[in-house]
Amino acid sequence: MKMIFIRLVSLGVLSILMSSPVLAALDLANGKTIDQQKCYACHAKKTGFSNGDMIYTRSDGKVKSLADLKKMVGLCNTELRLDLFPEDEADVVAYLNQQFYKFKP
Repeated sequence: MKMIFIRLVSLGVLSILMSSPVLAALDLANGKTIDQQKCYACHAKKTGFSNGDMIYTRSDGKVKSLADLKKMVGLCNTELRLDLFPEDEADVVAYLNQQFYKFKP
């Protein structure tokens, strides 16, 4: 019983920390760095316009929701063997959503 209580308290503290503006800014910065280092060049090549950001703003985009965005980031990570940790994927999703998509959580 004591272990369950400790886990619940830990989860509560973690959720408070995750909503912290300072931590969110760090996560967004990490997402941006990953996007620039691991995503941008591939996306620029795919669009054919030397602009990796165009893939996020094109009218025929496949990403129509936050769930789609999460799936797409996960797919790129797996298929291209980007070796991102789950928290890195979450950072990339948060950055891309803030920067381009603006989906509500």
